Amino acid sequence: MASSSSDILILGLGVVLAALYIFREQLFAASKPKATPLAASKAANGSGNPRDFIAKMKDGKKRIVIFYGSQTGTAEEYAIRLAKEAKQKFGLASLVCDPEEYDFENLDQLPEDCAAFFVMATYGEGEPTDNAVQLMQNLQDDSFEFSGGERKLDGFKYVIFGLGNKTYEHYNLIGRNVDSALEKMGAIRIGERGEGDDDKSMEEDYLEWKDGMWEAFATAMGVEEGQGGDSADFVVTELESHPEEKVYLGEYSARALTKTKGIHDAKNPYAAPITVARELFAAHGERNCIHIEFNTEGSGITYQHGDHVGLWPLNPDVEVERLLCILGLHDKRDAVIGIESLDPALAKVPFPVPTTYGTVLRHYIDISAVAGRQILGTMSKFAPTPEAEAYLKNLNTNKDEYHKVVHDGCLKLGEVLQLAAGNSLKATPTPENTTKWAIPFDIIVSAIPRLQPRYYSISSSPKLHANSIHATAVVLKYENVPHEPVPHKWVFGVGSNFLLNLKHATNGEPVPLLDGDGEGSVAFPGYLIEGPRGSYKTETHYKAPIHVRRSTFRLPTNPKSPVIMIGPGTGVAPFRGFVQERVALARRSIEKNGPEALADWGRISLFYGCRRDDEDFLYKEEWPQYEAELKGKFKLHCAFSRQNYKPDGSKIYVQDLLWADREHIADAILAGKGYVYICGEAKSMSKQVEEVLAKILGEAKGGSAEVEGAAEIKLLKERSRLMLDVWS
Repeated sequence: MASSSSDILILGLGVVLAALYIFREQLFAASKPKATPLAASKAANGSGNPRDFIAKMKDGKKRIVIFYGSQTGTAEEYAIRLAKEAKQKFGLASLVCDPEEYDFENLDQLPEDCAAFFVMATYGEGEPTDNAVQLMQNLQDDSFEFSGGERKLDGFKYVIFGLGNKTYEHYNLIGRNVDSALEKMGAIRIGERGEGDDDKSMEEDYLEWKDGMWEAFATAMGVEEGQGGDSADFVVTELESHPEEKVYLGEYSARALTKTKGIHDAKNPYAAPITVARELFAAHGERNCIHIEFNTEGSGITYQHGDHVGLWPLNPDVEVERLLCILGLHDKRDAVIGIESLDPALAKVPFPVPTTYGTVLRHYIDISAVAGRQILGTMSKFAPTPEAEAYLKNLNTNKDEYHKVVHDGCLKLGEVLQLAAGNSLKATPTPENTTKWAIPFDIIVSAIPRLQPRYYSISSSPKLHANSIHATAVVLKYENVPHEPVPHKWVFGVGSNFLLNLKHATNGEPVPLLDGDGEGSVAFPGYLIEGPRGSYKTETHYKAPIHVRRSTFRLPTNPKSPVIMIGPGTGVAPFRGFVQERVALARRSIEKNGPEALADWGRISLFYGCRRDDEDFLYKEEWPQYEAELKGKFKLHCAFSRQNYKPDGSKIYVQDLLWADREHIADAILAGKGYVYICGEAKSMSKQVEEVLAKILGEAKGGSAEVEGAAEIKLLKERSRLMLDVWS
């Protein structure tokens, strides 16, 4: 019996083994990849931990890592420029890193023959950019330890370039803090710390700093210039056939192209219908200020008072035509192109592809900015004549000549190239009157930065306008400083004039001429406001791509706290939202608790300034309505600088109104624990307002503005009771 059982067992096992052999392909094919030690493979090539920059450097044989702290994209642009220059000068490859995507415990593992660059912008009132918050915490937190168990970076070599604006109090604070933190831990800085001032010329500050830095870098790293060479960052290929529906014609994301739903943010802006677009300044005046309302219903977009709306503008038609003619692409504007990066770690393709030549120039790169001095040296290599080459090289190397011709003349890249070739800047560009330059399109993509959104303070409250975002924008328009051979011309801000075009189209208004002569008829910029594939235009309205950027510029949650708001000109925009926020709360409180519900509320004071009450008094008709609804808890103070004057004939500004109301202001801040908000131009207004506040508080404390007043201002900022939303 036992023998029989064993025979059956052996026979059954044989059948099973035979079956396994016969069907081995079907049974085990799917599981074959599991035999590959995937984790070990990833660890071997440095991709085991995507947040490990040291492993990525070793894997890519890179001797430089460049971290950038960037809010608007400028610091990232300079980081990429440094990487390109290191490659061109020394043949050294770099890893360009968003610090938000990496960990810093292994910063102490940077090899001796490597160096770290930090390109750090200072945001707001001395704050790190959003993507650099964790980096700064790690560098400044004494309890944070590196992989060796200590806070030491002995022998760690680094380079630093800070981006800031001298009109702000904490100029380049983040760059300086990174420098001091690294130095404190024993790191060795290569060269001088670079600091760029956006109030004057970030570009010139960078150019003056970088040559000395590279000399020090060569010595510290033991390398010689000339080991690199010019090499392309991208390969541009014309695609013979590609499905039209898969070609990006101005869309910013795959979701927009395929019309699928998703979160709307800076990577996927929302094409918001424009429901209202009206002029706020007096009719027939020389200046324009646009009030515009974007409908966000059904988009999933939310906002709070004090946030910013980012508007994605286009380049004007004339600049697109100018470069198409210069590049010899006038008749190939609609040719479909693919773009690949030759080194994605160094230079990512900055916009979605496949696309077209015309789309890149219109939607994706900033061809409307004043041409930088460095880019002119690059373009000189492709000049059509020796004279044009010499002209560009002179502008590239002669700082004074560049400043007179390009900077003061407000010349865009296309205009400089036309000028160098002897073309007229007055005529509308055509292939017949524009000299062709043999500039490869990959150079254009590499040299010209991405067209960035323009940000405006939101001038509404979601408590009153839950599905509508309001913005208030003065239209930027000014004259250049002509200098032979640069003619006189008008200069137009890209974002605000895009809004002006939308306003005219929304209301069916003709676009007015700048003046009555022939020049005016071609001077005002036009835009392809219908959008990609006409998607920004419907039978009833136009749309514009927007997203919301969060802010900490907020009212106190307790309405009993006094609030002082200073916002001349369009600086009043967020305060319209602030007041609407309080009106909504007042309505609910009165409905719930009766007419005396606001009795213990703190007063909201708005100090506003403009030229004249009959010319540029923004939202003039609304303020009395808000005063009535807030039952005496809102007071508006107005300064009309070209209407009312001091006894000596000088103009009255918001700071004069503050001084006149100094007793209430001192009491509201010191006794009432009130909050102060300043919004508007930073260069003079913001500083002067702070000086007056320091004087008021210093005297109220029985001291001086310089000592007691300055101490009180510092304390208010530390406690977030003095907040600024200012621009240069």
